[in-house]
Amino acid sequence: MAVMDSEKRALLVSATQKWTRDAELGFRNLVLHGLRSLLTMLGMIFGVAAVVSMLSIGAGARQKVMALIEQMGVHNLIVEAKETLEWQAHSKVRKISPGLTLQDYRVIGDDVAGVVASTPRKRLTPSKVLPKPQQDMPVIYGVRSAYREIAGLHLVAGSFFDQKDEDSGAPVCVLGASAKWSLFGSANAIGEYIKVNEQWFRVIGIVGPQLSSDTAIAGTPPIDVNNDIYIPLQSAFQRLEDSYSDVRDEIDGIYLEFGDGGGITDAASVVRAILDSSHHGADDFSIIVPAELLAEQKRTEQLFNTVMVAIASISLLVGGIGIMNIMLASILERTREIGLRRAVGARRSDIVRQFVVEAMMISFAGGTIGVVLGFVISRSIAWLAGWSTIVTFSSIALAFLVSISVGLVFGIYPATKAARLDPVEAIRYE
Repeated sequence: MAVMDSEKRALLVSATQKWTRDAELGFRNLVLHGLRSLLTMLGMIFGVAAVVSMLSIGAGARQKVMALIEQMGVHNLIVEAKETLEWQAHSKVRKISPGLTLQDYRVIGDDVAGVVASTPRKRLTPSKVLPKPQQDMPVIYGVRSAYREIAGLHLVAGSFFDQKDEDSGAPVCVLGASAKWSLFGSANAIGEYIKVNEQWFRVIGIVGPQLSSDTAIAGTPPIDVNNDIYIPLQSAFQRLEDSYSDVRDEIDGIYLEFGDGGGITDAASVVRAILDSSHHGADDFSIIVPAELLAEQKRTEQLFNTVMVAIASISLLVGGIGIMNIMLASILERTREIGLRRAVGARRSDIVRQFVVEAMMISFAGGTIGVVLGFVISRSIAWLAGWSTIVTFSSIALAFLVSISVGLVFGIYPATKAARLDPVEAIRYE
C-alpha cells in the first residue's frame, strides 16, 4: 500500500514538473514575440471586455427594476385607476363607469379572501403649498394607517398617523424625504405646519428615502415617491376634496396585502371580475401583482443571460480563430525545434501539451486584461452616463471561462498538427 502511494506521488510530481516546464517555455516564447502575442490577445481582450461591460449594464438595470418591484410588495395586490387627460375620453368613460370608488373597495374587502391589510388611496395635486416648495409641487396621498405596513414605509423621524387620526380626519401629515427637503431644507420639520390649498396640516413624521423611477413600470406612473405627503383618508375627503365633485367617494388606488399563503393570482382574478361587473367593462383600471412581475423579471433575466452567453461565444470566437492562426504560424517557425525535441525523446503528448499550454496562456492573459478593461468600461459608463452598472462575479467567471475554453479548443488542432510532424523531416526543415 505504501509503495502504491509512493508511486502515485512520484507520478504527480513528474506531471507537475512537466506542466511547469512547459509553462515556463511558453512564457519565454510569448515574451520573445511580445508584439505578436499582444496582437493575438486583442480579439480575446475586446471580446471579454465587451461581455463584462454589457453584463454589468444589464445587471445594474435589472437590479433597479427588481428592487422597485420588491418595493411595491411581493405580498401585495394593487389596483390603479387609469387616468386620461382628454376631457372627451374621460366623459365617455364616466357615462358607463363611476370610476374606482370606495364602494369598490368595500365590495372587494367583503368578497376577496386572504387579505390581511388594505387601504384605499386618494391622490390629490394641490394648487399651492406653504412653505413654498423649492422643487416640484408635492403630491398628496390620502390613505389609511395600514398603508405604512403595506407599502413598507420606513420612518426616520416622528410617527405615522393612527386609526384615531383616521377616524377623526385629523389635520396631520407625514412627509416623504424629498418633500421634507423641498419644504423645510435641513431644519427640523416635526411639529411644524404646512398649508395645502387653504388647509393647515401638522407634520408628525418623515419617511426615509425610497427608490424612484423616471419611467413607468407595469402600469404605474413615473412619480417620485419621495415627493409625497401622506394624510389620513378622511382628511383628504373632508378637507381637500372639491365640494363640487360629481363623485364624492372616488379614489385612484386600492392596496391589498395578503399573507404568505395567500393566493394572490386567484385573488387578482376575483378583483378583476368584481370591477369589470361594477364598471360595466369600461377598462378604466389596471391590476398590478408585484409577485408576478418579479417572476417575469427573473425569467427575462435568464433569457438575457442566455443571449449574453451566445454573444460571448460569437465575440470570443474571433479571438479563438486568431489564436489558432498564430499557433499554426508558430509551428512553421519552430519546426526544427519540434524535430529536435522529438529526436531526443519527447513524445507526441509532450509536444501537444507544450502548444496547448501556450494557447491557454494567451487566452488567460487576454482574459485577465479583458476583465480589467471591462471593469474600467463599466465604471466609465456609470460615471459618464449616470447609469447603474454592477460587475458581478458570474459575469467575470462566464467571460473568463469562455475565453479559456476557446483557447483550449483552438489550441488543440495546432498542437496535434505539431505532434504529428516527422522528426527527421522537421530537423531538415529550413
